[in-house]
Amino acid sequence: MARALFLAWTDLLRPRVFGVLMKGAGLTILIFIALQAAAFFALRAFAPETLVLPYVGDLPLATILSWGSLALFPLMGFFLMAPVAAGFAGLFAENVADVVEDVHYPARPGTAMDFFESIPSSLGIVAAALGVAVLTLALTPFIGPLAPILFYGANGWLLGREFFQMAARRHMAAAPAAMMRQANAGPVTLTGVAIAFLLTIPLLNIAVPVLAAAAFTHLVHGLMGDEDRAPPV
Repeated sequence: MARALFLAWTDLLRPRVFGVLMKGAGLTILIFIALQAAAFFALRAFAPETLVLPYVGDLPLATILSWGSLALFPLMGFFLMAPVAAGFAGLFAENVADVVEDVHYPARPGTAMDFFESIPSSLGIVAAALGVAVLTLALTPFIGPLAPILFYGANGWLLGREFFQMAARRHMAAAPAAMMRQANAGPVTLTGVAIAFLLTIPLLNIAVPVLAAAAFTHLVHGLMGDEDRAPPV
């Protein structure tokens, strides 16, 4: 796990991986701007126009709520980066894995999955990650300090499952990939938890989906055996 994450950090600076990182960062920013704009205009359109308070008078409620929604941006990033990362797995993981295997594992290249074949699993994990985010928000008042454990644990398992499966499927069918993941549930889940934690660090989290794709590619090759690994260049 530690080796996979370390090598993934070094891979981020490789030009081909860095190019994917820039595309992912741009798309992430656009997604969150669109979500924030949707919240802003929805509140402006559907909230009561004014609120009458005793001794205060009329307050422009819709205006206050719409501009106040800007404060949700950091919270949105905290809870929604995991679903966004899961969605990016289907878009960018194969490109990143190609570069990692070209550089580190030239003797054991994988075969990229068909893009449309990966869409259903990506959508499923996005829905599951959204469910975890909503559940955590709903339960936080009741479970208090246990909420982060639920959030990181569930997202770590979900992200570990998704990224590992996509990396392993480059080298084997779905059933053997699932068996390999289950046999190494500890390192897979711990790597996923590390990824989930990094996703909650502002600014850094933009790079994490690409980092995760590289890290799980290294993890899969490490578990398969790295005797034919070439020195990085």
